[in-house]
Amino acid sequence: MKKILSFIPILFVLIANAQYEHEITEYVWPEDQKVLEKLEDWQDLKFGLLMHWGAYSQWGVVESWSICPEDYGWCERKKGSNPDDYFTYKKEYENLKLSFNPTGFNPENWAKAAKDAGMKYVVFTTKHHDGFCMFDSKYTDYKITSTESPFSSNPKANVAKEVFDAFRAEGLWAGAYFSKPDWHSEYYWDPKFPPFDRNVNYDPALYPEKWEKFVDFTQNQIMELMTDYGKIDILWLDGGWVSKKNMNDLNSVYSGKFSETPSGFLKGRIVNQDIRMDEIAAKAREKQPGLIVVDRAVRGPNQNYLTPENKVPEKQLPYPWESCIIAGGGWSWVPDAVFMTPKQSIHMLIDIVAKGGNLLYNIAPGPDGKWPEGAYDLLEAMGNWIDVNGEAIYSTRAIAPFKTNNICLTQQKDTKAVYALYLEEEDGSGLPSSFTIGGIEAAKNAKLSLLGTSGNLKWKNTKEGLKVEIPEKIRKSLPCDLAWAVKISAVK
Repeated sequence: MKKILSFIPILFVLIANAQYEHEITEYVWPEDQKVLEKLEDWQDLKFGLLMHWGAYSQWGVVESWSICPEDYGWCERKKGSNPDDYFTYKKEYENLKLSFNPTGFNPENWAKAAKDAGMKYVVFTTKHHDGFCMFDSKYTDYKITSTESPFSSNPKANVAKEVFDAFRAEGLWAGAYFSKPDWHSEYYWDPKFPPFDRNVNYDPALYPEKWEKFVDFTQNQIMELMTDYGKIDILWLDGGWVSKKNMNDLNSVYSGKFSETPSGFLKGRIVNQDIRMDEIAAKAREKQPGLIVVDRAVRGPNQNYLTPENKVPEKQLPYPWESCIIAGGGWSWVPDAVFMTPKQSIHMLIDIVAKGGNLLYNIAPGPDGKWPEGAYDLLEAMGNWIDVNGEAIYSTRAIAPFKTNNICLTQQKDTKAVYALYLEEEDGSGLPSSFTIGGIEAAKNAKLSLLGTSGNLKWKNTKEGLKVEIPEKIRKSLPCDLAWAVKISAVK
């Protein structure tokens, strides 16, 4: 069985608007056979939905970060009666729960649109860094089901449960996003001290009893999700700075920071914040056997797949991974969001799948509980394309050379059939009468066909690669647009 693969730093992942940088240097394969099997199944799914949604959506601001007292653009405060006064702003931000009333919330609409688009799993923000719960946690009153929230009397007030139920009913996997830091909890940001940055605002080593209360609080909320919300397939944990650190970690980071800070002012700290992830994973899997745990940006056995954020790696990666990408606007809702074009989205999905990854596409509901119409239009276009070409996407694995110019390759893991996906050029010139697939050769007696059409294509192996001819009859009546998949029954 595979154990540990270590690599030189090959991937720098920049969270939207440069919120946080992850340096990935190793992957640790899980040893639980059920988790390995689940990961294999997850790699077949290829296309999922991520949703950031909370009380902050009423202001149309970046999720949570505006209450983080760090000097970065994404933390800028622009709303409220006095955005220059941090403490006034934070109070008004947290009071958004008093007016959050998304009466248009109908997750069945989202689930159907996601299914029709070809999405196979959903990851929903049960709690972001601000601590506002979109589920009915009994460990806090900072939640949408609080009696202070006008939506609490709505029969769909337990939003996370409604979302998971609706998506499972359409056959999708359920994934729970959960933030490890909680900027509302008195055990993380103690009200005795002003917050410094994104980290805990006291020293856990000096106040171990207080820190233990936060650990208990975190574990209790996660176990609520694992116990009371049906089958959960993925526990997607954010806030990688909440993790166990040793002295070598601290020395390494601070030596670099001091060399970059001539005044001695540190914009970001690193703090040992051990919430006992091994224990959390074990307890969660007692309730949800085979659960995939994604402890984002934390090296070790609890990061079952890697999550490059708003970025597609340049090369194929040799371990399970998923690019989480904003479909339009921001991670959270913003007014008048402009979405990617179908061409951009389909080409991106193909590029990611050819490199062995999954696409987790973020769509943000608005303060009224509805998606923008642009989201539905985009997903419909992607679904129309996947209806024709799905077999070149699902249950495939990467095959060298992965991508050459505008042609991507995938391979069915069982039949070993190879698919060459021709991405339309930017000039909109369509599918040419012939093209050459570099780096592969068809096997003797192989059959080639264009997905969505009948009959076989003419082909020949050349010094440059496999040359494929597309008859004029097919080109005049193509089964789809934007990208086309040629199935190759066998390669050398």
